[in-house]
Amino acid sequence: MRFRRENSLAVVIDIQERLFPHIYGHEELAQNALRLISGLKALEVPFLLTQQYTKGLGPTIPAIRDELPETEPVEKISFSCCGSPVFMGLIEKLNPEVLFLFGIETHVCVLQTALDLQVGGRLTPVVVQDCTSSRKPNDKQVALSRLAAEGIRITTYESLLFELCRSADADAFKSISRIVK
Repeated sequence: MRFRRENSLAVVIDIQERLFPHIYGHEELAQNALRLISGLKALEVPFLLTQQYTKGLGPTIPAIRDELPETEPVEKISFSCCGSPVFMGLIEKLNPEVLFLFGIETHVCVLQTALDLQVGGRLTPVVVQDCTSSRKPNDKQVALSRLAAEGIRITTYESLLFELCRSADADAFKSISRIVK
């Protein structure tokens, strides 16, 4: 299966102020996520942004919010984004086939969302592994192994951006090349 930007949606999961400093490799995660967001914006892929219990975990970190000022966060209390009726309503409205998932934590919200999206076979969740993390590295690795065993596609931000770009003569190619350097 090759990914296409025309049928895709990016989902930024719970990269929030109070949890973020406790995440393993959080600085690299932020840099990678920002590169991915910039590239997906250049490719005109739409976004959803979620926040888990904002009252307790705070808002999305400023660097991400600044890149997605027009994207209103979807508040949720269920670990899976699919437990939010607002989130599911937006999925219904936007009607993507492929959802690129990234954020925190890999072994909780990212994992449960990917598994729930896969149910029924209509949607294809894709986890961008270098744009996800957990508090403990082992939790991330075990989650990625489980996701792969469950048939969830896993990729990296650079691979994804070039796959969506398709060709060096694509309009967004120069932007993508600058972003990944």
